[in-house]
Amino acid sequence: MNQDQDQLKAAVGQYAADFIERQLDAETLVGVGTGSTANHFIDSLAKIKHKFKGAVSSSLASTHRLAAHGIEVFELNDVNELLVYVDGADEANDKLQLIKGAGGAHTREKIVASVARQFVCIVDASKIVGRLGVFPLPVEVIPMARSAVSRELVALGGKPVYREGFVTDNGNMIVDVYDLDLTEPVSMEREINQLTGVVSNGLFAVRPADILLVGDKNGIQEKRA
Repeated sequence: MNQDQDQLKAAVGQYAADFIERQLDAETLVGVGTGSTANHFIDSLAKIKHKFKGAVSSSLASTHRLAAHGIEVFELNDVNELLVYVDGADEANDKLQLIKGAGGAHTREKIVASVARQFVCIVDASKIVGRLGVFPLPVEVIPMARSAVSRELVALGGKPVYREGFVTDNGNMIVDVYDLDLTEPVSMEREINQLTGVVSNGLFAVRPADILLVGDKNGIQEKRA
């Protein structure tokens, strides 16, 4: 990552904190994602931590970063609803459909996003694509099913590559799938999730972002579906 890209991530992270600040109150819980852009959001969120109750995190890494800033982290099982979920993405299209999972946290990210009233995705401009699929699609699988699922992914037209040496926070494996035809991301997301042994895949198309904040050299652009 070059310095300019990191600066864009920092800018969009700060913008997202400013964006949600007016919605916060003493009882608000904020859903927080995982990754380099989400880290910038966490750092910006720490500046206004006195304005909300705490956070629900999508990964152990984000939990540790939030706690280091003195932000209380709550278990999702103890929460009925989140006001907002803020997270980055590896790719985003004009329908606010996403590919996520470079950090291997997409299953937990989907779960946290599913209970949020609003999903705000934050990216730098390099993540915007005309069609999803340049970035490989991460698929979380039960360890004993890795080979079986990989054969099914080949049958779907993909080229699965085992992410060696990586274990998710759920204790599972990741298969990164190249060259899938993601012309219809909603149907592909559902089809892959139906494969026996798949926990979740990194397509966020059934539940896309509600708002996309894009950092580029001209500032921050707000996009809505």
